[in-house]
Amino acid sequence: MIASIIRWSVGNRFFVLLATFLLVGAGLYSISKTPIDALPDLSDVQVIIKTSYPGQAPQVVEDQVTYPMTTAMLSVPGAVTVRGYSFFGDSYVYVIFDEDTDLYWARSRVLEYLSQVAPSLPADARPQLGPDATGVGWVYLYALVDKTGQHDLSQLRSIQDWFLKFELQTVPGVSEVTALGGMVKQYQVRVNPDKLRAFGIPLSLIQTAIKQGNQEIGASVVEMAEAEYMVRATGYIKSVGDLENIPLGVNQNGTPLLLKDVADIGTGPQMRRGIAELNGEGETVGGIVVMRFGENAQQVIDGVKAKLEQLKKGLPDGVEVVPVYDRSALIERAVNNLAFKLLEEFGVVALVCIVFLFHVRSSLVAIVSLPVGIFTAFIIMHMQGLNANIMSLGGIAIAIGAMIDGAIVMIENMHKHMERTPLTKENRWKIVTESASEVGPALFFSLLIITVSFIPVFTLEAQEGRMFAPLAFTKTYAMAASAALAITLVPVLMGYFIRGKVLPEHKNPVNRFLTFIYMPALKTVLRFPKITLVAALAVLAVGIYPLDKIGSEFIPPLDEGDLMYMPTTYPGISIGQARQLLQQTDKLIKTVPEVKTVFGKVGRAETATDPAPLTMIETFIQLKPHDQWREGVTTESLKKELDALVKLPGVTNAWVMPIKTRIDMLATGIKTPVGIKIAGPKLDVIQDIGKQIEEILADVPGTASVYSERVAGGRYVKVDIQRAKAARFGLNIADIQQVVATAIGGMNVTQTVEGLERYPVNLRYPQDYRDSPEQLALLPIVTPSGQRISLGDVANVFVEDGPPGIKSENARLNGWAYVDIDGVDVGTYVVDAQQVVADKLILPAGYSIVWAGQYEYMERAKAKLAYVVPLTLFIIIILLYLNFRNVVEVAMIMGTLPLAMVGSIWLMYLEGYNFSVAVGVGFIALAGVAVEIGVIMLVYLNQAYQAMLSDHQAKGIATTKADVLEAVIHGAGMRVRPVMMTAAAIIVGLLPILYGTGTGSEVMSRIAAPMVGGMLSAVILTLLILPVLFYLWRSNSLPKKKIIKKKPINVLKTSRKYHKWLMLFIGAQFVIWSVTGAYMVFFNIDYIHGDTLVINHQNKIDPNNINFTLKSLQQQYPDADKVRVGMFINKEMYRFSVDKVKYLVDANNGQLLSPLSETSGIEAAKYIYSGQGDISNVEFIEDSPPFELSRRMHDALPAWRVNFDDLGSPSLYISARSGELLAKRHDFWRLFDWMFRFHVMDYEESDIANSLLFWFTFLGIIAAISGLFLTYFRVFKSDKTTTAIDKATTEEQPNAFN
Repeated sequence: MIASIIRWSVGNRFFVLLATFLLVGAGLYSISKTPIDALPDLSDVQVIIKTSYPGQAPQVVEDQVTYPMTTAMLSVPGAVTVRGYSFFGDSYVYVIFDEDTDLYWARSRVLEYLSQVAPSLPADARPQLGPDATGVGWVYLYALVDKTGQHDLSQLRSIQDWFLKFELQTVPGVSEVTALGGMVKQYQVRVNPDKLRAFGIPLSLIQTAIKQGNQEIGASVVEMAEAEYMVRATGYIKSVGDLENIPLGVNQNGTPLLLKDVADIGTGPQMRRGIAELNGEGETVGGIVVMRFGENAQQVIDGVKAKLEQLKKGLPDGVEVVPVYDRSALIERAVNNLAFKLLEEFGVVALVCIVFLFHVRSSLVAIVSLPVGIFTAFIIMHMQGLNANIMSLGGIAIAIGAMIDGAIVMIENMHKHMERTPLTKENRWKIVTESASEVGPALFFSLLIITVSFIPVFTLEAQEGRMFAPLAFTKTYAMAASAALAITLVPVLMGYFIRGKVLPEHKNPVNRFLTFIYMPALKTVLRFPKITLVAALAVLAVGIYPLDKIGSEFIPPLDEGDLMYMPTTYPGISIGQARQLLQQTDKLIKTVPEVKTVFGKVGRAETATDPAPLTMIETFIQLKPHDQWREGVTTESLKKELDALVKLPGVTNAWVMPIKTRIDMLATGIKTPVGIKIAGPKLDVIQDIGKQIEEILADVPGTASVYSERVAGGRYVKVDIQRAKAARFGLNIADIQQVVATAIGGMNVTQTVEGLERYPVNLRYPQDYRDSPEQLALLPIVTPSGQRISLGDVANVFVEDGPPGIKSENARLNGWAYVDIDGVDVGTYVVDAQQVVADKLILPAGYSIVWAGQYEYMERAKAKLAYVVPLTLFIIIILLYLNFRNVVEVAMIMGTLPLAMVGSIWLMYLEGYNFSVAVGVGFIALAGVAVEIGVIMLVYLNQAYQAMLSDHQAKGIATTKADVLEAVIHGAGMRVRPVMMTAAAIIVGLLPILYGTGTGSEVMSRIAAPMVGGMLSAVILTLLILPVLFYLWRSNSLPKKKIIKKKPINVLKTSRKYHKWLMLFIGAQFVIWSVTGAYMVFFNIDYIHGDTLVINHQNKIDPNNINFTLKSLQQQYPDADKVRVGMFINKEMYRFSVDKVKYLVDANNGQLLSPLSETSGIEAAKYIYSGQGDISNVEFIEDSPPFELSRRMHDALPAWRVNFDDLGSPSLYISARSGELLAKRHDFWRLFDWMFRFHVMDYEESDIANSLLFWFTFLGIIAAISGLFLTYFRVFKSDKTTTAIDKATTEEQPNAFN
C-alpha cells in the first residue's frame, strides 16, 4: 500500500505540489492567529463561593456559614475537593472539580446546590459566586502612585474603584478587576452613649433614622405648558452636613433633636484586611487584572495595556499607573526563546544534511519538507485551539530531528541507485519511484512508531496531563505530518531537486571517515559475536549503576523571570504591624541591584480568588533584564542573597515562582514543595500535632524551613453573656448582641450616593469606649423598661486564645505545615521525612496527616507512568511486527531499548537531573526514535542478505557462514552513512534544547536529556550489536551440509541430561519448604517475627520531671548536637551527640549515664522484652559486631547483648551510648531465615531474597511439570516401546526356525 501511495504521488506530482502550497498558506495563517502563552493552563476547574459576613469572628463564620456550605457542596456532581476558609468577616468555599468538567456546567451545579443551603444561612451572610477565573488568572498587576502628594490613599482608591476598574473590565477576556490596599472612604457616626442615655434614645433608633434619611423617590409626572415634568424628591446623603442634620425627634420643649447632637460625624478609612506597598516607600493602591478561565493571556494583557494607555489622559495630575507584574514579558521571553531554538535546530539539521550528502540540492529536499511538516502541525494546533507555549512549541522542537529522517534515508537510497544507474530525463522518475518504494514502507512504519509511541503521554492526568498534553499533541502532529510527507512530497521533491553530479558514497570524505572508523570495529565484533553480547550485557549492568543516585521531583523548577516572596508570620498580627513588616521587607529587597520593582501585598485583595489571611505576605519582585545583572549572578544565587538579606524575627521565608505557586496553591493549597495537612476535630490538638512536626522535621537533612500554622493561636476578646443576669433586666441574647455588634464592631448602616460613587456609612461608639476589655464592660445598655445598665452587668468580658482563621477540606478541620527544602530532591526528602515522622509523631485517635504539595502530584504521575511505559513498548512491538512479520527481528530491535537507556541514565546523572514527569516524557520519546535507527539498520541488513541469497540462487551456490558474514559487513558497513545521518540529525537537533538557556529551558532540557543520551548509546549499540545478532540468527538458520554427519541436537535428551541436577537443587528447596511449612502449621509462628520480641511503650514525656534545663545542658556540653528529649525506661532523658558520639543524660538531675552499666543494660532489655524467659547471658560487645549490627557499625558499638532463656534464645542489643534498641534476633533465625522466607516474605532487608525465592519457586514448578513429561517419555513410553519390540521379536522367532 505504501509503495502504491509513493507511485501515485510521483505520477500526480502537480496535485502533491498544489496541496503543499495550500498547506504552507494555511500554516502561515494559523501561525499568525495562534494564541500564545508562557505555560499551558495547569489550573483545576474550580468554582469559588465568597460569603461576606461583616464583623464576625472566624469561629462564628465557620459554624454558621462555611461548615453548612462545605457539607452541601460535597454532594455536587464531579466535585473532587471542597476546601473551606473562614476568616474575619469572610467565608471562602473552593469547589474543585474533576478535570474533564466544563467550568460553566460546574458553576450552574454549584449555584443549584447553593440555592438549597442559602435559606439556612444567617440573614447578614450574602453568598455569591466568584468570577469565572482562578488565582492563576492574575496576569497583570499595577500600582497607583502620586509622587506629587496631591492625592491621599482614599482618593487613589476611589480612582481605582470608580474609574479604572469599570473601564478595564470592558477588555475582552478580563473576568474581574479588583482593588488592593489603599483606604475606602467611610462616613463614620460615632455615637456618644452618655448622650443617648441622657436623651433616652436606644441605638436602634439611630440606625433607623440614618436609613430613613438616605433615600430618594419619584412621584410620577406633572404636565405644565404642554410639557411633561418628572417629579423627584431628593434625599440622598452626600456629605457630612447631610448626616449631621438627620432628625431623631423633638425634645420636651419641642426643639428638634438632630444626629449631630448625640454623635460626632466625620470621614475616615473603612476597616480593611489587605495592604499594598511599593518599593518600601510606603502604602499604595494596587489593581489586579484577573483573566477569564481559558482565555489567551497575551491578548488579554495587550488589551489591558492599550486600555490603560487610553485612560492615562483621564487620570488626575500627578497620578501614575506603575506596572508591578506583567506576565506578557514571560510569555514573550518563553515563545521567543523557543522560536529561536526552532530556528537553531533548523539550521543545525540543514547543516547535517549538507555535510553528510555533500550535495546542496539533495539537502534542499529535507530542508524544504521540514517547514511543511511544521506548518501542518500548526494548522491542527489552530483548529484544536491549542496555545503556542513552551510545551506546544517544545513538542515541535524535540520532533525536528526525527522529522527529516524519512527524507534523509530516501535521498541516500536514491544516491545509491544513481551510482548504479546514471540519471537521465527518461529514467529520472522511474529511479525516484524505485528508490523511494524500496525503503518507503519501513520508513513510514518507523516514523509511525515515533508518532504512535507518544500517544501514552495523553493518558497523563491532572496537572501533569495539562502540562504535557500540548507537547504530546504537537509532537504527534509533527511526526504524523512528516510520516505522510515522507511518502508523498519527499519523492516528488527528490525528482525535482536531485540532479547534477552526485558524489559517490565511497568518495564522500565524511563517509570515508565513518567507514574507516566503523569497519574495523564491525569486523572485530563479528569475529567474537558471543563475547560482544556478553560485553553488551556488562554495559547494561554499568548503566544501571547511577539509578539509585538520581533523585525524583514532579516537574523541574521553571524560572519565570520574576520572583515572589511569600513568608509566613505568626498569627494575631495587627494590620498596623503587618504594614510595618511589609514595608521593612520591601525596602530590604529593593536594595538588591537586580530588582526593578517590589510590590508587597499583605492580607487579601477584594476578590474571591484570594483567600489570603492577614499573616500571609505576597511580594511580587520584578527583576531587571539579565544583561543588567551583576556578573555571575543567577536566579538561585539571587534567592540565596535575598534570603540572607531578609532575616526578621517571627518570619519564615519562602522564595517562589508566581505562576507555579498559584497553581500549586489552587490544586493543594500548599505553597511550598512539600506540605503536610493535619485533619481532626479540634484545632488546639491539630496545632499541637503541627508543633510536633516542626520539631521532628527540623533535623531531617534537606529541611530549609518548616512552619506549622498556629491554627489556634489567634487572640479574642470574649463577651460571655450570662443568660440569668440578662433575664433579670428583661433582656434577651439578641438585644445584647445587637449592642455588641453595632457599638463595638461597628455596622455599615447604609451607603451614600455621590454621582457614580458609593461610600458606606458606619455606626459605632467612640474608640475610648471600646479600646480594652475593662472599657467594654462599662458600655451602657438601655433596657426595655428604661433602666440604664452596663455590659458588665449581664456579661463577662475577658481575653482568650482562639483560631485566627479556620481551614477545612472536605468538611474536616485542617492545619497545614509548610516545608521548604534545599539541596535535596522532593522524592528522596519525602521518603526520609515520612519515615522519621512515622517513627516519632504521636498521633491521637481521630486525627490524620496527609503529605501534599508537589509530592502528591509526583506519586500520581509515577503510578500512571508505571503502566504507560509498558503500554508504549507494547504499541511499538505491534507496529514492528506489522512491518517485519518476524518475531526475531522485532525482538532484536526491542533488545536495543534497554541499552539505549544506558546513555540516558548516565547523561542525566552527569547533568545532575532528577527523575520527573518531563524525564518520563523524554524516555517515552526515546523509545520511538531509538527503535527507528534499529529499523533502518535491519532494513539495510535484510537488503544485503536478500541480495546475497538471490545471487547464490541464480548461480546455484550454497550459502555459508562466510557469505552471511560478508553480507552483514556489506549491509552494515557500506550503509553507515544513512544510519549516522538519522542519528546525527536527532542528536544534533536536540543539542540546542539540551544546552540552551532562557525561559522554558529547564523543562525542555529534561525532556531532551534522555533522548540525546539514549541516542548516543543506541547508535553505538545499533551499529555493533544489531549486526552481531543478525549474523548469529541468519548463520544459525542456514541449512546444514549433508557431508558433515553431526548428531542432531535432541532437546529431549539434553533436557534429561541437565534436568536431574536442576531437580536435585529445586527438590532440596521444596523439601525445606515443606518442612518449614509443617513447622509453621504446628508451632507458634509469632516467634519468627522480630516485632513480637519487644513492646513499644510510647510513654508520654512529663515536663514536670525535667528539672535539668536545656540551657544547663548546653552550658555543660557546649558542643552538643541533635539534642532530643525522650524516654529511657520510665525516665525523661536528653539524647545528643558530640563529634558523632552519642550521650544519654538524666533530664531530672543532669547525671551522665553513658556508657550504660550492665545493670542499666539489663534493665532496659527487660523493660522492652515481651517474652516470658529469664536472662541467660549478658555480653558487652566493643568490637567485631555480629551480622545484625553490621548495617549500623558507625554508631552501634559499644553495645550490650542480652540473651533470654526462651524459645529460640532471643537476643536484644542495647546501645551502651544512648540506651536505644539497636537490633533484635533469635539464634536460630540464621539457620531458618532462608527456609522461612518462602512463607514469610516481609522482612525489611529481603527485597532481593524475595525476588530470588519467587523465581526459584517458579522454576521449581516448571521443573516439576517437565519432570512429569520426562517421566512419561523416559519410563512409560520407553516401556511401551520395549514391550512392542519384545512382542514383535517373539512373533518372528518361530518363523525363523521354520
